[in-house]
Parts: sequence; C-alpha cells; structure tokens
Amino acid sequence: QVQLVESGGGLVQAGGSLRLSCAASGRTFSRYAMGWFRQAPGKEREFVAAITRNGGSTYYVDSVKDRFTISRDNAKNTVYLQMNSLEPEDTAVYYCAATYSTSYSRAHAYNFWGQGTQVTVSS
Repeated sequence: QVQLVESGGGLVQAGGSLRLSCAASGRTFSRYAMGWFRQAPGKEREFVAAITRNGGSTYYVDSVKDRFTISRDNAKNTVYLQMNSLEPEDTAVYYCAATYSTSYSRAHAYNFWGQGTQVTVSS
C-alpha cells in the first residue's frame, strides 16, 4: 500500500511556473513508476508525464514537452513536476499516481492515486 500526497498547486499567471511535489509513504517507493495526470472540468483525466522506477526514463504528453519536467528523489520518496511557461489550458486538478506497470500513459494501469492539487493559470 502506498499513500500519495500532492502539494504545490496554486494560482499563477500565464507564462509563470509552479513546482508540484508528491510525497509517498512506505518503503517501497522505488518499486513504482510514477506518473502525473490532470483533469480539467468537464474533461477526462489526461496523462501528463511519467518517470521510471530509477528515474532513467521520462515520458510526456506532447502538449507539455519542453515546458514540464518530471523528476524523482527515491531517498525522499518524492516525485516532482516542474511546470514552466504555463498556459491557461494547463488549468486542472493534477494527480500523482504509482504503478507497477509499464503502461505509463494509461490511467487504469496505476495502482495508487493522490487526492489531487489544483493548478489555475490566469490569462
């Protein structure tokens, strides 16, 4: 069992930056690949980024490539999402999730989810 707690969301102007953090409980954090998803009002949950267990590989949805960076610190049981050049279209609740699977972009492949943190980008 893994418990995930996101933080770092907030209100930012377009062009600004935010850094989301996701702290995991337990001693098995390094066994999981980690992902970030987001859900805007009236829309389906969308894959944003993922990172493999050792941090050696990362994956992104095209709309955030070159703007967002996912990273992890296994010693701190934490995964991060650095978001730069934010756009109003990035407004959503952001969720972190943990998976044993290699289907990184598929929400149903994730075993554990955080409660989400709101990111609002004003124009």
